[in-house]
Amino acid sequence: MTEMAALETLQQLMPPTAASDTSVDWGRMSESWGKEFPSDFRRFVEAYGAGTIEDYLSVLKPEPKGVEPGPDDMLMETLNAEKAWAREPKSPDLVDTASELIAWGLDSSSDILCWDASGDDPEAWPVLVRSRDGNLWSRYDCGMVEFLVRILRAGFADCPLSGVSLWGKHPAVFLNQREYQRLLKAGQDPWTGEPDPYAGMFGD
Repeated sequence: MTEMAALETLQQLMPPTAASDTSVDWGRMSESWGKEFPSDFRRFVEAYGAGTIEDYLSVLKPEPKGVEPGPDDMLMETLNAEKAWAREPKSPDLVDTASELIAWGLDSSSDILCWDASGDDPEAWPVLVRSRDGNLWSRYDCGMVEFLVRILRAGFADCPLSGVSLWGKHPAVFLNQREYQRLLKAGQDPWTGEPDPYAGMFGD
């Protein structure tokens, strides 16, 4: 599946709910990480922003190295992924491999979703998933956007994630942080759309 075909398919399965709220200096990103980032990821961020799918899987905000890492951002989750890679088992095709990890996603089952960024061509970086269910690393030979498409279509032999709330789920809802906060302040549960008397009580 080409990059544009994958993004168009994803937008059908998960229509954007709002304009992206994530502005990224990709030149600074590439300089600080020492790598260009995959074009499908850049286009995803331009179309959706960083945020969460169905209150389950978070696409991490691209942050350059050199800034203070915060919870659930790209740098912090990459550090967590590197620690997990060093201590946890891998699928047979990953045994004795020396992958260079960059995390792009995290879910509420504590799975970490990464690229194997060891190759020179970011368009060919596969997705690596550390599944909390069994603490096993597995490789998927597709880009980040195609990976999401195949999750929402139940297009793998088995669900790569520890939870199945996104497996075959479409249309799916993606909320970036700005849209999530807007709905809260409007008194709605962001995920159900129902009135929520507690929404907005606790600030941002």
